Amino acid sequence: MSGSGAGKRLILMGPPGGGKGTQAKRLQERLGIVHLSTGDMLRAAVAAGTAVGKQAKAVMDAGKLVSDEILVAMIAERTAKEDCAKGFILDGFPRTLPQAEALDKLLAEKGQKLDKVIEVTVPDARLIERITGRFTCAKCGEGYHDKFKQPRVAGVCDVCGSKEFIRRADDTVETVSARLKAYHAQTAPLLPYYRAKGLLEQIDGDRDMNAVTIDLERVLT
Repeated sequence: MSGSGAGKRLILMGPPGGGKGTQAKRLQERLGIVHLSTGDMLRAAVAAGTAVGKQAKAVMDAGKLVSDEILVAMIAERTAKEDCAKGFILDGFPRTLPQAEALDKLLAEKGQKLDKVIEVTVPDARLIERITGRFTCAKCGEGYHDKFKQPRVAGVCDVCGSKEFIRRADDTVETVSARLKAYHAQTAPLLPYYRAKGLLEQIDGDRDMNAVTIDLERVLT
């Protein structure tokens, strides 16, 4: 299977908690195409002190959102690196129509284009169940779930034996619902945009992770 994704430039979209990050990492390992998460790229550019990183840091330090211009410049800088020659998976960008148009322009200037835009879909009700049920061991960080992965002995971590567990403060029904609403509002215009270009594929993410990976690989080969 290795190498069958060579030269692929992809966008991977999906709702928060839908397993998109896990699938992107698997595709990176199996197909040798670099997973580029917007958040990770921003942190790396800031840490490296690149010109774009310095701009981004100044904006973030002021408590503002990083502009599309800075994000596009950062993606241009990152995708010019040698490890992206075989292709890349963009995760977290574009989120809006102007960003999608800016990305098209950037790639066209390099004589490149997108190969596929894949949305991993999961029903909102299932995502809310997945996210709000998560909890972790306070000592070792092992993850659990109210429904899908309880400790073998109730109240005792399987890994380290601790009896302290924590839940993320933002893993509430209200917060998750708001995040999903924002995702749908942002994504809604992107789907017809990429569908009209013949690039969009939608894959059912409400299944076993391996089945989703197999479908993704099928779409890319």
